[in-house]
Parts: sequence; structure tokens; C-alpha cells
Amino acid sequence: MPARNTHQSFGTVTRAFHWLTALLILTAIPLGVIANQLPYDTAEALARKAQLFSVHKTLGVAAFLLGAARILWALVERHPAPLHPERRGELTLAGMVHWLLYISLVVVPLSGWVHHATVTGFAPILWPFGQGLPFVPQSEAVAQTAGAVHWVFTKVMAAAILLHVAGALKHHFVDRDATLRRMLRGVAAPAEPRTASRRLAPLALALVVYAAGAGIAALLVPQSVPVAAAVAPAQPSTVAAGSWLVESGTLTIGVRQMGAEVTGSFASFAAEIAYEETPIDGVHGAVTATIDVASLTLGSVTSQALEPEFFDAAQHPTAVFRARLLAEAGGKVADGTLTLRGVERPVRLPFELVVEGDLARMEGETVLDRRDFGIGQSYGDEGSVGFPVTVKVELVARRP
Repeated sequence: MPARNTHQSFGTVTRAFHWLTALLILTAIPLGVIANQLPYDTAEALARKAQLFSVHKTLGVAAFLLGAARILWALVERHPAPLHPERRGELTLAGMVHWLLYISLVVVPLSGWVHHATVTGFAPILWPFGQGLPFVPQSEAVAQTAGAVHWVFTKVMAAAILLHVAGALKHHFVDRDATLRRMLRGVAAPAEPRTASRRLAPLALALVVYAAGAGIAALLVPQSVPVAAAVAPAQPSTVAAGSWLVESGTLTIGVRQMGAEVTGSFASFAAEIAYEETPIDGVHGAVTATIDVASLTLGSVTSQALEPEFFDAAQHPTAVFRARLLAEAGGKVADGTLTLRGVERPVRLPFELVVEGDLARMEGETVLDRRDFGIGQSYGDEGSVGFPVTVKVELVARRP
């Protein structure tokens, strides 16, 4: 049996590409659907969900690489002539479906891969070559765009697969020709088929479908606030002596999940700061920070983090940190309480401060235990969700 295609039949290389691609895609899609629907209310359930997503992503990467190789092969290999070249409409539809499948083999897994590379989180790709992609930044905006593209074009791919299968079954059971047998066993057409001219209409129709899909994906991307400009400075009704107004800053958290470091940030918070450079009885002043919990982004697990098991943003939309700013032997520290998820606990935040005229730059870091605030109570295994949570604060403030 020849490895290359002939005028009447498909060679073994083309058929191997076809069926191996079908196997990967028809395995990856159900795994993704099942993984999305699985609960994650316990450590065991989360581990099972992560494992399925890891297999789904790994199969997706394999499908992308195989699809790219298949497309390159198709560009240099002849295509057997159609059995019914006189059926112009049918050939146009079949060509459009094939182009949709070819483009899907690139767009669908690549968009999923980009989404994975732009966020940190569980379910790593099961290979030794790292989790990132060159020139793909860690960006929530890019992640949202890639996620929307992936969601839309999986539907396009599914529709193209159904049409492709329906066409093959129609040829086999209605027309009773050799179309399906040519791909299954390499059977040659029973008679010399007439050559059909190559036309651009199928490709043009496929591109129209994908352009429409791209428009839908663009509409699905939320208009989020950029993290880099994510501070909403407080506007106290009276500005006391020594008060500072926050101009910019970041509030980030980090936790280990399924052995991987997950980092996130709160896009909106406000702070009222009263600070004197000369302490009185060791006290520089005070700070009250109010955090919009719902503005959290936490890699690929943002939606899970906001649910009742964790931050419970619906019931507890804000967190409040109130502290005195103290001078201690080891440096400066914000010593006070954090009210999070309706629970108040003492918190100490060591920080460094540089004051240049009326401008101050502050960097601080502390570690909290999520269990102290009732977060993830059913996740008692630190291997699923780590107990320590690293909190980092960077602020730039100006004295009015």
C-alpha cells in the first residue's frame, strides 16, 4: 500500500494523520467538558479535576503539533480527485468544512495553550518543556481574550466535525461510493474520477465563518480594569496633618495549589494613610485600607477563589486592614487587624519606606494562614491548596 496519495486513493501517511488527529481531538474534547463540570469542593475532587485538565491540555498541545504537521503535509501532497466533481454545491460545502477543520486544528489548541501560558494555576501540561510560551506575557487581558477565542472556536470545531462525519456517512450509506473506504482502508476509487478544478470559494466561506467567530469572541471579552492602574485612592472627608493620598500601587497574593505557585492581585483597593516622619512614642501614624474582594484575579482559578468556599465575595465583598504604623528595632511595621470573610485576626506587615519630599514609596510583605479566616476549610490537605498565603503591597503616595 503506497505511503503517498494517488489520483484515486489516500496513502498511509495521510490516513495516519487523519485518524490520529481524530483520536486526539475526540478524546480531548470530552475530557475538557467533563473536567469543567466536575466539582472541586474537596481536596480529592480538586485533584481529580486538575488531573483531567492536565490530560486535556496535554492532548491539546499534541493535537496542535500534529495538526500543524498534517497541514504542512497537505500543502505538499496531492489530494485524490473527488468521486462526484459535478456536484458543485456539495464540493463547496465539503471544502469549507475541511478548511474549518484545518483552521480549528491550529486555533483551538493554540488559544487554549496561550490561555494556559498567560495565567498561573493548577493543571500543568504533562511534558518537560515548561508551561509558558515565547512572547506570551502573564496578562489577565490576554488570558481573557484567549479564553474567549478558545470557547467560541471549540463550538466551530464541533460543528465542523459533525458536518464532516455526516458527510462521510452520507457518502457511505446513501451514495454507496468509496469515499469513506478510501480513508479507512486506502481503497481506490472504482473508476477513474474526473478532475475537479481548485476553487477559492470553500476557503473564503471558512474564513467568513472564522471572522464571525472572532467577532463573537471579542464581544465575550470583559472590559476589565488594568491591574497596573488598579488603585482607587481614598478620599477622606477631612485631610489631617500627615495624611497621604495614594497615587498608584499593587496588592498581590501568592499561594501554592497542586504544587504550583499561583499569584494574583486585587484590582481595586483604597487606603487612608496618616503618617509623620518623626514618631511619637514609637508611632508614626495609622492606615486603613479597604479592599474590593471581587476585584481579585488569581490565575486560572479566579472564579473558584471568589466562591463561598474561599473568599465568598458575594457575602463579604470587602476586606479591611486597620493598623498603627510603628517604628521598631528591625524597621517599620503596620501592626493591626485584618477583617476578611467576616473574620478579624491580628496582622503585622513589615515594610520599607522611602520618603523624598512629598512623595513616598512603600513596599511590604507578610504571610497569612488561610485557615485563620475560614478560607478553604474543606481543603485540609496542604498538597491541594497551601496554608500560607504571601501578601505583597507596593504603594506610591503623595502628601497633599
